[in-house]
Amino acid sequence: MRLPTFPSRPSLGEAVRAARQAQGLTLKEVRARSGLAISTLSKVENGQMLLTYDKLLALSEGLRIDVAKLFEAPGAVQRTVTARRSVSRGGEGQRVQTDCYDYLYQFVDIARKRTSPILAEMHARSLAEFGPLIRHTGEEYCHVLQCRVAVHTEFYAPDLLESGDGLYLDSSMGHAYLNAGDGPARAVVVCSGIDPELDAALIALLSGRRRGASAS
Repeated sequence: MRLPTFPSRPSLGEAVRAARQAQGLTLKEVRARSGLAISTLSKVENGQMLLTYDKLLALSEGLRIDVAKLFEAPGAVQRTVTARRSVSRGGEGQRVQTDCYDYLYQFVDIARKRTSPILAEMHARSLAEFGPLIRHTGEEYCHVLQCRVAVHTEFYAPDLLESGDGLYLDSSMGHAYLNAGDGPARAVVVCSGIDPELDAALIALLSGRRRGASAS
């Protein structure tokens, strides 16, 4: 009697390579996102190295997938179509006011988003007024809509952004957006991360600076 056969479980290296190639990423790009050396990534993909849990987390964040996806069949790591959509009308969203920022979180009707679009108005004009730099997992993009914004980070000299300018940064690096103009400074900030409750995590981060909150 012939025993039934079952498909073998894919190796970590196969899953990592499939996830990387599905997004059109190079090893260099994954290194920049995850902080793992190219030699380490190459050895993982070729089945020559296993990773500790903290490095698996860094790799999954770099690939923008959940850790569990690294142990699924290669075809399973490709994102399926969810057909989700949402329209944000002017002034709609969850408003969070702090001494440093006024934030309007948009599309709060969609749960488990990978990005969090925010309309921001900057109030603080100095680091002394702002307080400790903010840090959180993921990456973010800032596009200045009005006035002038100074972006302070822990590893770079401050960047001065005029209306129409943009900046992309690693959110785990300490950062602060300051009003560097004469009038209200406003920007669109889009944060990304692997936390399934990204909006809630970002709002909780601001709880110590919070002046008040309301839902429109």
